[in-house]
Amino acid sequence: MIQDAFWGILIPFLGTSLGAGCVFFLKNSLSDGIQRALTGFAAGVMVAASVWSLLIPAMEQAADLGRLAFFPAAVGFWLGILFLLLLDHLIPHLHQNSLQAEGPKSQLQRTTMMVLAVTLHNIPEGMAVGVVYAGYLAGTAQITAAGALALSLGIAIQNFPEGAIISMPLRAEGMKKGRAFWGGVLSGIVEPIGAVLTILAAGIVVPALPYLLSFAAGAMLYVVVEELIPEMSQGQHSNVGTVFFAVGFSVMMVLDVALG
Repeated sequence: MIQDAFWGILIPFLGTSLGAGCVFFLKNSLSDGIQRALTGFAAGVMVAASVWSLLIPAMEQAADLGRLAFFPAAVGFWLGILFLLLLDHLIPHLHQNSLQAEGPKSQLQRTTMMVLAVTLHNIPEGMAVGVVYAGYLAGTAQITAAGALALSLGIAIQNFPEGAIISMPLRAEGMKKGRAFWGGVLSGIVEPIGAVLTILAAGIVVPALPYLLSFAAGAMLYVVVEELIPEMSQGQHSNVGTVFFAVGFSVMMVLDVALG
């Protein structure tokens, strides 16, 4: 079981690293259309994962509360939203194709703040993987090894384009290929760290698992609505982001239902 959790935690990070490696093979920055498509895909995966892998299991685990089975999910969801809202205000960061940084004023370089923006939204993904594997290790009936692996694979699939989306613009900003690659890799390192910390927290407070599952869901949905949906919709009007949102949603839904 521990070995399964170890590899499951690393899979999303490997997805980010492989995506960041695109900087060595692609000469030009990604076109706006491709960036919108990849961002839409990532958003679709995260929404589906939030529902099938996190919120539904959270309510199933609280089924003994009867009509109040929604309570842990609702509370955890809002705590996740507020947590990301707090981080958004505390950490200086710069989103793709944005001229103005968010968070407190800072003297950090543009490239550093771009990495921080991606790192910020990788935190809830790491927590999501960690809390699902925490449930698996605790022997929770609603979370199987295949179900936990489905979430890891889904996050890894959407992390691949994310790795490229961060490393390619860093290269376009004038950074050398090697540094741009490591910038993409470092943006994803918070995922295994966040996963391990979440597993430890869940191990200490096992009854908190439904709250932690929905907390990760709230944090991920905050990222989707605050960052990914605006990015996939900006620029010349196009339906490509919406279509790939549906593709990402379908892929994650199929993975979770088929493997879970």
